[in-house]
Amino acid sequence: MRPDKRANPAYLEAFARVVAKIATRLKDVDKKQLPIKLTIAGGAALYLRTGSRVSIGIDGVFSRRVVIDDDLEASYRDKDGRARVLYLDRNYNDTLGLLHENAHEDAERVDLPGNDGSVVEVRVLTPLDLAVSKLARFSDQDREDIEVLAREKLVDAKSLRKRAEEALSGYVGDLKSIRTSLELACNVVEAAR
Repeated sequence: MRPDKRANPAYLEAFARVVAKIATRLKDVDKKQLPIKLTIAGGAALYLRTGSRVSIGIDGVFSRRVVIDDDLEASYRDKDGRARVLYLDRNYNDTLGLLHENAHEDAERVDLPGNDGSVVEVRVLTPLDLAVSKLARFSDQDREDIEVLAREKLVDAKSLRKRAEEALSGYVGDLKSIRTSLELACNVVEAAR
């Protein structure tokens, strides 16, 4: 998938530089273990898909356990000319939120400038899985992100409900708040479309 045409090219180049730093650190890995997939979620995924809400942190999950140092950032200029820094959020973890069991498998490969994907293959959650991933926390920002996905006609309420219910079947704990969030999200999607 190509990033949304409204995305800032400087942001995309910074993103590619972060990925290149990761690839450099993994270049000596046994070729049989490559490529290592980096699946992007959160605001960075929304930005790649819609060009809205620039995120300074890249929420991503690797397909393998990796050991890399902390210098995983790149600077760039936003559309207003201000200096910004984009970094890989090493604290991101997708095990405590809602995510469909096939989300990583279904994620789409992203074409980034200069990244051939032979060492690090960057993938982005599908719009539906991105919306599902927003349901557990369901902050104001999460609601707005789901609304953006709906306005762009990337998700519909029926598909969101189905994918979220499938995801919920693999979870344990008190699911009442997520079910409430799902109802509210479906209302947001219907209103936005």
